[in-house]
Amino acid sequence: MTAVPSDLHPDPAEVLQRVFGYAAFRGPQAGIVAHVVAGGSALVLMPTGGGKSLCYQIPSLCRPGVGVVISPLIALMQDQVEGLRQTGVSAAALHSALEGGEAAAVWRQLESGALNLLYVSPERLLSPGFLDRLAALPLALFAIDEAHCVSQWGHDFRPEYLQLAVLAERFAGIPRIALTATADPRTRDEIRERLRLQDGRVFLASFDRPNIRYLLRDKEDARSQLLAFLADRRGEAGIVYARSRSRVERFAADLQAAGFDAVAYHAGLSSEARSEALLRFRNRSGVIVVATIAFGMGIDKPDVRFVAHVDLPKSLEAYYQETGRAGRDGLPAVAWMVHGSGDVPQLRRFIEDSEAGEAQKRIEHGKLDALIGYSEASGCRRRVLLRHFGEELEQDCGNCDGCLEPQQLSDCTVMAQKALSAVYRTGARFGAAHLVDVLLGADTARIRELGHASLSVHGIGGELDRGQWRALFRQLVARGFLTSDAERRGGLAFGDDALVRPLLRGETRLELRLPPPARERRRPSAGERSSARPLQELPADAQQRFEALRQWRLEQARSQGVPPYVVFHDRTLIEIASRQPNDEAELAGVAGVGQAKLERYGASLLAALRELGD
Repeated sequence: MTAVPSDLHPDPAEVLQRVFGYAAFRGPQAGIVAHVVAGGSALVLMPTGGGKSLCYQIPSLCRPGVGVVISPLIALMQDQVEGLRQTGVSAAALHSALEGGEAAAVWRQLESGALNLLYVSPERLLSPGFLDRLAALPLALFAIDEAHCVSQWGHDFRPEYLQLAVLAERFAGIPRIALTATADPRTRDEIRERLRLQDGRVFLASFDRPNIRYLLRDKEDARSQLLAFLADRRGEAGIVYARSRSRVERFAADLQAAGFDAVAYHAGLSSEARSEALLRFRNRSGVIVVATIAFGMGIDKPDVRFVAHVDLPKSLEAYYQETGRAGRDGLPAVAWMVHGSGDVPQLRRFIEDSEAGEAQKRIEHGKLDALIGYSEASGCRRRVLLRHFGEELEQDCGNCDGCLEPQQLSDCTVMAQKALSAVYRTGARFGAAHLVDVLLGADTARIRELGHASLSVHGIGGELDRGQWRALFRQLVARGFLTSDAERRGGLAFGDDALVRPLLRGETRLELRLPPPARERRRPSAGERSSARPLQELPADAQQRFEALRQWRLEQARSQGVPPYVVFHDRTLIEIASRQPNDEAELAGVAGVGQAKLERYGASLLAALRELGD
């Protein structure tokens, strides 16, 4: 494959149409591309699935020389390279998984001018002699992907990213573009400072992902709740995040036993097992990966229809990035999470037990507090999420549980007084689970052993069920009435005295949002009943065509040894199934069908459509 000559495609809009098959840029893409093509540097903040890659791929094709893309993970590089080659663009990657002969072949391509884009890890870029060899080549630009990795206060800090500031010194005349989907205002400032982009333009797109539905649930039995959520999602690709390796293994086994095509992924597995799991996820449809955060950046699969959390993530930034792996193709997707009071003490312990300094620990506690505030929000979730990233939503989103399943605030003053009394009477050293047992009058061995059955608070909480009491305790912690100290292993104690005393005396009234009784929670919720599916609005015959086209795509992908989504995205196949193009001219009008793909697949795809019509 030869490089796409830049002098044949001087116009970015023409490159967009001919190479990538899209009629128009989205959002700020046009401004970003024009700025970089003209030689300007920039920081680009754009949500996952918003089209960040085009912001450096198109300038690399419009400017002389090769575009160098610094990317943190091999899997992400491979997906990008395979996708570009499908469009006729000459791309390659240099990383640790290559044999010596393969790396030498890439260098020969580079030195002969045969490459449009080179993907490289930061470690390889900074290895001895690498920058010297690059300096001898014509360079179009440097793109630093996942730029939030440079932030020491961020959730994905990579020390080697700090050294990328050298690019500003060694290649002062080459434009640099840093890109990320996850950065609050503090992290943005740090990216600009550490990568020496203070003079570059900042392009800030909306962080909103309107196609993602955010659904949060009070944690009762995470296994049963997950299986109920997935009951009508068989055949959909998804990711389930759990906090520990043991929980990952357990949930993966549960899903397999229930008939789902599920695999486990965590850092404790061998590199071969992780590679096999990732390959299966990339190359097959309907696979669910159950993972810790080790299954992180580099997930470029566009047709992930759901991301589920069975435990709280460690921050809103982590949550946003992890849920952002759903619906990259712009089609409807769901971010589903169960959360409970037991999650918070463990996350507090992780922070306190880390080797971080006190300043960083304070920041991490603050991030966790922001996540708790999001999980306990009584209104639109999306508003709370976007506000954390410095963006205000003008009106409620209508696509989260807070909007779809609004719950009235209840006067919980008396119940809160009972909860606080239970904390006090038991010595302020027990977690919510035991306190709920006391309030409900449970007759457990532990209650008998501790003598808590004789306390005045034993059995006084019959007006609420277990799930409602746990939600009340969780909100008392979130609002500062109670604290959960890591040193007490989750034991609850009184919080701010200025809040607690007036409430106990009846001088203040407390309204909280409580879940419905357990018998009502067993019914499918409004958010889950109306959860959109990408094919729901298609007529039955178009759905049949889409399924047949997916099989055609799978055969094409297997013959080339590439993931199906680099051939065509689901979104493109859905449009083809709906429009039923009769010839290559009509097929060329479908979004995602560029010139190279038209030449490679046009005749075969049209033949497959004709067979369906016979």
